[in-house]
Formats: sequence, structure tokens, C-alpha cells
Amino acid sequence: MSTLDATRAELALVVLYLNKAEARDKICRAIQYGSKFLSDGQPGTAQNVDKSTSLARKVFRLFKFVNDLHGLISPVPQGTPVPLVLLGKSKNALLSTFLFLDQIVWLGRTGIYKNKERAELIGRISLFCWMGSSICTTLVELGELGRLSASMKKLEKRLKDSDKYKNEEYRAKLQNSNERTLALVKAGMDIVVAVGLLQLAPKKVTPRVTGAFGFVSSLISCYQFSGKKWHGIDVSSGLYVDTVGRCGSLASNNT
Repeated sequence: MSTLDATRAELALVVLYLNKAEARDKICRAIQYGSKFLSDGQPGTAQNVDKSTSLARKVFRLFKFVNDLHGLISPVPQGTPVPLVLLGKSKNALLSTFLFLDQIVWLGRTGIYKNKERAELIGRISLFCWMGSSICTTLVELGELGRLSASMKKLEKRLKDSDKYKNEEYRAKLQNSNERTLALVKAGMDIVVAVGLLQLAPKKVTPRVTGAFGFVSSLISCYQFSGKKWHGIDVSSGLYVDTVGRCGSLASNNT
């Protein structure tokens, strides 16, 4: 592969990433919380960027509550423990409620919804819903990591006479464990961000602390999203599958 082809492939991945509204939202989130960290709640350019980016992000999330509403009514994998099912559904319900109420907050900030006091109250309720969903996510990931750890130990016993890292099933479980650990870290950080936005502990979770945790959480979100597959394209590997099922590389794709 030539240098030009490699550059084209890398640019194609960037274009694919930025073409997604969710990716732009995550980048804007990093800008928002990075600005909050720099401003530390003080008036100035950084705080203006924080507020304007926060308002702009709400446009990206219009009608996004449907995603978690769909997850709420979707079936769960067989064998999932009831407590984890309930926590997962609670997370979907809370996150969907947050995203729905967030639309009313956007209407209030743009002046379409005139009752400012009601809009502020709805904004606080929506943040409590988001914090609740983050807590549910944390508990779900802890439970799933526990299940994964138990299954990996059983698999290690079966593979004690061979190299476990050469076993495809073990590698898949290890990758799943790493992904869930990262999701657990992000969920924990989001709880701190929610506490900061709600000012539940203003002396400990200052605007700068909120901004720092939110910025790192946003970078994790960007990383997680970059590994997703979109319409037959695996962004993490640069591979695609065409309409007839043939696999190829973006570096050699001339369309």
C-alpha cells in the first residue's frame, strides 16, 4: 500500500467518524467540559464557550430518547440474571427520560418555552435522571464483569495445558472485559459530573473538577464510538463489506 493510499484510508475513517451526529456530539462534549475546566466557573471566554457548546449539543440529541426507549422494550440475552435485567431496563428508562426532558430544557434556553422557572426545574430533574442512569450503568458493568471473571476462570482451567491467549474464545472474553472495564470507569466519572452539575457537593466537586472528569469521560466516549461498525464498515480496522458481502479495505476502495 502506498503512502497516498494509507493517507486516503485514514482520511476516509475521519470522514466516516465525523459524518455521524453522535460523533460530533461527543467531540462537542469534550470541548464543553474542557472549557468548563479552564473557566472554573468564572466569567470569560471559556465560560461562554462552555455555555454555547452545551446549548448546541442539545440539537444533536433531539429525538434521541427513542434509542433508549427502543432498548427498554427490546428483549435481553437469555441467561442474564434478573437483577441485571432490571438495572439495565432502569438505565434505559432513566436515560430516555433525561433525553426527553432535555428537549424541553433546550426549548426554554432558546426562548420558545417561556416559563424559565419550570424549565430550570425540568433541567434539574433531567440531570437526576442522567445521574441515576449512570449509577445503573455502573452496577450493570460491575455485575457483568463479575460474570465474565467467573467464566474466564472456568475457561482457564480447561486451557491450563495450552496458551490461553491463542484461544479465540478467551481472547473475545478478555476484550469484552476490557471494554466493560472502560465503560465502568466512564460511568463512574459521569456520576461525578452529574454531582457537579447539580451542585450536590459544591465544595468538593467544583466546576474545575466537573470539567476535568467530564473531559476525560468525553475522550473515553470518543474512543468507544471509534470502535463501532457503521453500515458494514469497521472503523477500528479500516475494513468494509460491500452490498454483495465481499470484504475489502478502505485503502483500496476507489468509490
